[in-house]
Amino acid sequence: MEQLIQHIGKSVVLTPEEKNNLSLYFHSQTVSKKDFLLSEGQVCQFNYFIIKGCFRLYLCTENGKEQVIQFGIENWWITDYSSYTSGRPSKFYIQAIETSEVLYISRNEQEQLFEKVPRLESYFRKNLERAYAASLTRIEYLFLLSGEERYRNFAKIYPGFVQRVPQYMLASFLGISPEYLSEIRKKPE
Repeated sequence: MEQLIQHIGKSVVLTPEEKNNLSLYFHSQTVSKKDFLLSEGQVCQFNYFIIKGCFRLYLCTENGKEQVIQFGIENWWITDYSSYTSGRPSKFYIQAIETSEVLYISRNEQEQLFEKVPRLESYFRKNLERAYAASLTRIEYLFLLSGEERYRNFAKIYPGFVQRVPQYMLASFLGISPEYLSEIRKKPE
């Protein structure tokens, strides 16, 4: 819980009592490598804060190809907000890439927590703003940069992912083939 409290503290200041309230609403879970937090067709019940580990959020295309939409590592949130907020079945999967630990909260618990600790709404808003901006940047890169430029940029900004994520998942996220990614990685910079 301390890791989450420190993360929240980067955006808003909580009183000791408000910090104690967090433990009443969040639950912890260990997730084995390749296990799912969410599968297509399920309603996303929880918002997950990653304490340790790495996840991917992906969907399956009509031809059965896995398309990675997002990765998540320590101190990042991961969920399908569309399903989480609407109660509709998800089109996505959230899978652990390595054995991981998460804290999670349900939509109802999150709303109750907002009533008890209103400044947490500011924390979540700020996180969503950053996530949305990152999504727009990713879309921009997909349209404007070559596959090699996308890889080099990603590796520069997120060097840890390049070592932690299997090459085929990284290629899917970057919108290139695993073979092309292998060629790019062999080239000197």
